[in-house]
Amino acid sequence: MQKAMRPGQLFGTTIALSITPGAVLAVLWATKRLAASPALVGFACCLVAALLIAILWTHDLGKLAETIRQASLENAAGLAEAAAAPRLSSIERATRNIERLSRTLANRAAMVGQLLAANEAIVERLPDPLLVLGPDRDVRRANEAARMAYGTDMAAVLRHPDLVPVQREVAATIIFMDPPLADGGRAIVVLSDRSRERALERMRADFVANASHELRTPLAGLIGFIETLRGPASDDPPAQQRFLGIMAEQAERMNRLIDDLMSLSRIELTEHQPPAERVDLADLVEGVLAGFEPRIASQHVTLTLDLPQNLPTITADADQLAQVASNLVDNALKYGKPGGVLLVTIALTEPGGRWPARAGLVLSVRDDGRGIAREHLPRLTERFYRVDKARSRTGTAPSGTGLGLAIIKHILNRHRGQLGIESEVGKGSVFSVWLPI
Repeated sequence: MQKAMRPGQLFGTTIALSITPGAVLAVLWATKRLAASPALVGFACCLVAALLIAILWTHDLGKLAETIRQASLENAAGLAEAAAAPRLSSIERATRNIERLSRTLANRAAMVGQLLAANEAIVERLPDPLLVLGPDRDVRRANEAARMAYGTDMAAVLRHPDLVPVQREVAATIIFMDPPLADGGRAIVVLSDRSRERALERMRADFVANASHELRTPLAGLIGFIETLRGPASDDPPAQQRFLGIMAEQAERMNRLIDDLMSLSRIELTEHQPPAERVDLADLVEGVLAGFEPRIASQHVTLTLDLPQNLPTITADADQLAQVASNLVDNALKYGKPGGVLLVTIALTEPGGRWPARAGLVLSVRDDGRGIAREHLPRLTERFYRVDKARSRTGTAPSGTGLGLAIIKHILNRHRGQLGIESEVGKGSVFSVWLPI
């Protein structure tokens, strides 16, 4: 609201406005150019005019002052708002920056998680066993290949190689990590199983040596009989029939030998690959025995079975276990007593006793033949080892290739099983196969 001008201020302003015209009138009066009366009248008029001007002027100045004051107030408010605006903008910008940083960190964390998951998946699916060792050489981590090859208790297996019955050749590549891995691992060990390659090399060498040695005798016999048939026996039909029968037996023996060698070679190639099938051993043995029924009947053998049907299944290769059962039954029929008894059983074994300290199943095949002397038992699983080689080759004893038990041994190695042999001369033999559950 505009305030009234004080009298002193109004008087001073009037005098200030009338000084100049008053001085002019005084000069005109002093120089005799203007009489006194007109000079006084003029000065009075100047005072009145100055007073009016002062009143009007002060009123306008008041309005101007009020306008300036309002403008100042508005300007001050604007300045205050302007001063506050940057602060609000800075807070908003800081908030937006924090949100942007949070999103970036979240994206980075998600990316790191994806990379860690991908890294874990790659390590887990590597074909070679991989171990991560800590500073004290403890196993911090093992991939699937390592668990499949050596079991879940990696430290025990690595420190006690005798726990694995299969002889292996493993190349270890050790990579030291500096700085250590996130889980504290200081070294990565990659185990490359080269047993298959070495087995292939040995197989080639053994095949040539064994095949040439074992095939030489029947081949020489065939060549001799052929020469005889072409010469002295060319006109002797009875001799021809007899020689042709012997030649057929020798050719059949060579065929069985080649089949067994090829079978043994195939088994050796997979010996270091654990099986993955679930097999009902009782059902499998029943199927194998069904194939021997004609032979059992022709030899007048009494077959006795004890095959429980409620036993747990085992992890195995069904075809290879069928070959194990077939070889055992074939040996029992081949070397058992004609018209004797063949006993086939399957039993559940608990840890302890003669078998390993874990639950398993035992397949036993018992015959009542002539038995085997004790000194021969440790060598029965050797390739081409026969208790009486001369009788086996001349045909006075059942003919065998000497590879049946060697094949069983390699199959059981793959299955982490064991073979037990009990025999007494004149009382028969018992061949038992233990397989882990």
